[in-house]
Amino acid sequence: MSRERINFAYLNAGHFLDHLFVLIFATVAALRLSNEWGMTYAELIPYATPGFVAFGVCAIPAGWLADKWSREGMMTIFFIGAGICAIFTSMADTPLQIGAGLACVGVFAAIYHPVGIAMVVHGREKTGVPLAINGIFGNMGVAAAALITGFLIDATGWRTAYILPGALSIIIGVTYGLFVHAGRHERAAEAASGSSKAAAPMTIDKATLVRVFAIIFFSTAIGGVIFQSTTFALPKIFDERLSDFADTATTVGLYAFLVFSLAAFAQLAVGYLVDRYSVRLVFGIVAGLQAVLFAVMVNLSGYWALVVSLGFMLVVFGQIPINDVLLGRITRSEWRARAYAIRSIITFTVAASVVPMIAGIHAGWGFSVLFIVLAVSASLIFAAVLMLPSTAAVTGQAGAAK
Repeated sequence: MSRERINFAYLNAGHFLDHLFVLIFATVAALRLSNEWGMTYAELIPYATPGFVAFGVCAIPAGWLADKWSREGMMTIFFIGAGICAIFTSMADTPLQIGAGLACVGVFAAIYHPVGIAMVVHGREKTGVPLAINGIFGNMGVAAAALITGFLIDATGWRTAYILPGALSIIIGVTYGLFVHAGRHERAAEAASGSSKAAAPMTIDKATLVRVFAIIFFSTAIGGVIFQSTTFALPKIFDERLSDFADTATTVGLYAFLVFSLAAFAQLAVGYLVDRYSVRLVFGIVAGLQAVLFAVMVNLSGYWALVVSLGFMLVVFGQIPINDVLLGRITRSEWRARAYAIRSIITFTVAASVVPMIAGIHAGWGFSVLFIVLAVSASLIFAAVLMLPSTAAVTGQAGAAK
């Protein structure tokens, strides 16, 4: 296996672990700690907010360090640091302690998106499918968070759900560091010979560039509300709406895993489509379907709720590679980690505000109102997508702006 493929495998493992770490608490809070610590779901989940704030804010320095120092070095720090902090979180005995642990996880988890995604697209002309494959691993981390955590809650307790992934991440980080160290001479020779693969830059006029950036960052912000709401709340939604046939932490986690894992593969289809067809067309269809399915979900329960949940998660996950493809097309390689860092900080800063929003909506009105909010949000993204320019560098062939 080539070093490039091995490196891609490490990046995929990192994306899996990144989303796994961030969403373990969603299942732990919904299915165990609210009873164990005598708190309601709405009272407990705001303690996840510091972690999501760190997840967003720390993306900027992570991207800057990666561009100025070493992307590979930052990835090594991500694996080892997030693993240590996950194990630290398992030792919490109070809400404040678990909030501190989640904040620590968020600091290191913030490294992945600006650094890992920039490494995935580096040197590629068609980025849709590689981003989609990488995105599938991230979404499988979302899925595994529900399944593994639900199983471990019933089998050994919630603390193991942090300890096992933490130890695995540390081991992967050490082996990745050794892999990077072993390949330093090969990379130096490639750089000296100028043989690195890179897509030829394409000029985009400033007005179009500003317009596309505005649409990317607007849809990123609203998409962050949708992604965070669905991935964080789904275990609790299933706990309430599938109660006739999902009555244990393991079965709730299993259904969430099935929905997340099946939906993850939507990214592969979308990645294939955006490499071959207009991004505006693909993006518009995805956003429109989200709005419709969220509206349908408002009062559903039972098996139909499970079916529609799979439908909206397909298009929620399917949207993920689209903005990354657009951003990769219009930014130069030397600025790319910082550009992805800005996108990450928007996504996950918004995500941090979503957690208390979910708590407030659930306490006051229940999840029906949440789905109305999500339907409106998806409609706003659809409207923004209609304003994407038809420039070939943006909607068709890959390119980069000067």
